[in-house]
Amino acid sequence: MQYLEFREQLKYFVVFSLDDIRKIETPFHRQRLNEWQKKGYIKKVINEYYIFSDLEINEQILFIIANKIFDPSYISTESALSFYGMIPEGVYSVTSVTSRKTYVFKSSLAQFSYRKIRPELIFGYKLVRHKEHVFKMAEIEKALLDYFYFNSKIKTEGQFAELRINKDAFERIDLKKLENYLIQFDNKAMEKRVNKFIKFMRHA
Repeated sequence: MQYLEFREQLKYFVVFSLDDIRKIETPFHRQRLNEWQKKGYIKKVINEYYIFSDLEINEQILFIIANKIFDPSYISTESALSFYGMIPEGVYSVTSVTSRKTYVFKSSLAQFSYRKIRPELIFGYKLVRHKEHVFKMAEIEKALLDYFYFNSKIKTEGQFAELRINKDAFERIDLKKLENYLIQFDNKAMEKRVNKFIKFMRHA
């Protein structure tokens, strides 16, 4: 398969793997990917995953890539809180939750961080559309709970203040849904911290 044919076959892929290519052409030789990298046609994201060099990178594209290179996973914690405007600045690492092992991929595009959570806690995410693609993103309530789950030392009013949570964004949280999700964590210490945080935000 020549490059132009390859490009046409995979034109709707944001990120593609060697397995994706071999579904189109079974005897595809890996050496071609090395050649096309040297010519500047494609770029490696991490081992086995590539993008076209002219792909326009933005936050949503990074989220799509994050979902693809480590599955199952969904965007959560700092990246999701930033996406919803809950925290004031963007984050330098794309943060996700997974039922697999904790892992960090460093690439020329971004750092992709994955935190392991119990399989029964893989819920509370939705599909967000970006053009003809979708990515899995935690709901705002689940993103906040995931954040508290992985940051168990955050428990005082001073630490809550340091998070600089956007009051208007916090008002969008469905507190009943948050309560129902929190119960499923089955963690009394976390429940106490989250309820203390909610009380803090109501009086902020």
